[in-house]
Amino acid sequence: MSTIPFTPPKARPYSPQGPPADIVVLPVARQATLPAARPVPVFPSSPLAAHIVDDVAPAGSTSTAIVYCEANFGAIDGKTANGLIRHSEKYEVLSVIDSEKAGQDTGMVLDGIPNGIPLCSSLADALRQAGDTPDQFIFGMAPASGMMSPHERSIVLEAMTQGMNIVNGLHEFLNDDAEFVAAGIASNVTIQDVRKPRDKKDLRMFSGRINDVTCPRIAVLGTDCAIGKRTTATILTRALNDAGLKAVLIGTGQTGLMQGARYGIALDAVPSQFCAGELEAIILEAYEAERPDVIIIEGQGALSHPAFSTTSFILRGSCPQAVVLQHAPGRAARCDFEKMRMPEAATEINLIQTFSKTKVIGLTINHENMSDTDVDAAIGNYSRELGIPVTDALTRSPSDLLEMVAVAFPGLRVKSGTGQL
Repeated sequence: MSTIPFTPPKARPYSPQGPPADIVVLPVARQATLPAARPVPVFPSSPLAAHIVDDVAPAGSTSTAIVYCEANFGAIDGKTANGLIRHSEKYEVLSVIDSEKAGQDTGMVLDGIPNGIPLCSSLADALRQAGDTPDQFIFGMAPASGMMSPHERSIVLEAMTQGMNIVNGLHEFLNDDAEFVAAGIASNVTIQDVRKPRDKKDLRMFSGRINDVTCPRIAVLGTDCAIGKRTTATILTRALNDAGLKAVLIGTGQTGLMQGARYGIALDAVPSQFCAGELEAIILEAYEAERPDVIIIEGQGALSHPAFSTTSFILRGSCPQAVVLQHAPGRAARCDFEKMRMPEAATEINLIQTFSKTKVIGLTINHENMSDTDVDAAIGNYSRELGIPVTDALTRSPSDLLEMVAVAFPGLRVKSGTGQL
């Protein structure tokens, strides 16, 4: 049994990476403040993966977008909208629709730092504030059902009549829906089903060629879904690039692909027989095209979670030499499973290291339902209990993440020419 006291949650309404009341959050790249130098790299993809990124804007340009996230912005099911506000290389988000938070600033809601992107009450309100019709209407929620409600369908159809292309990250593929296909033709707009995999005849089996990838592969996994794995992976990738290394991020979910990951696939939509092979093939593609110093793989779900199997395929397909584990000490129960208590970090680490030939090199804290004092205490307690580095990727210095990697892979410290690693 862990000696670290459990922090009872007050509520679970806000994003897993939302701001504690007394935390001063370090800036994270968002629409209005993306750093000009060395962002998370976006590289052209080979034809083999063209279906994954076929809607990427040309270099030097972005598509404008409205994101729909009614009643869920800043909440767990709004993780797609939350992620796009924090980081996007593909879309310039003009506003987010959530009538419950209309009039507020999206950055203030998520991280306590204004970013100038407003929350709007309706599609009409968002269009009025945009002036010109945006290029894209993004469905920014990820409900457990993976499906739209009748009301949500009507909103998306209205956006199409207004001349906006649709970006859909749900398991419900709108290109297979006669009503949406007809609406697209009538309004001369397109529908992008981000999760839709390649044709079955083109899916790839695991080959074992992952061993040809000689640079370090680090997977960012978690103890639950919607816990901040993608955010931590993005921050880590950016920090490694800023430190003078060439790091490539492999996306494994719809939000990462929407944010602009040029290498990746929504694994939870791929038939299980091909999941490991598809991920392996994309990692090989990234390695052969870019010859990076390090590859970061975005995690999904949790290995211990009975409802999701994607983590097992990520471990099998990427065969990572190292894992960074994301954990939420203030979360009582698994997301969407209120009767299932969260696992302890030590238990998850043991499971990961038993299941796969890898090593957990660090723990990152998701600070939901925690004060800054709580986070400090958790960092100290987990460091002593687990014997590994611990940090909060959003509120502590990126140098903490870099040190995790440098200790595990000393050769990367030598390769870094900036002295930051």
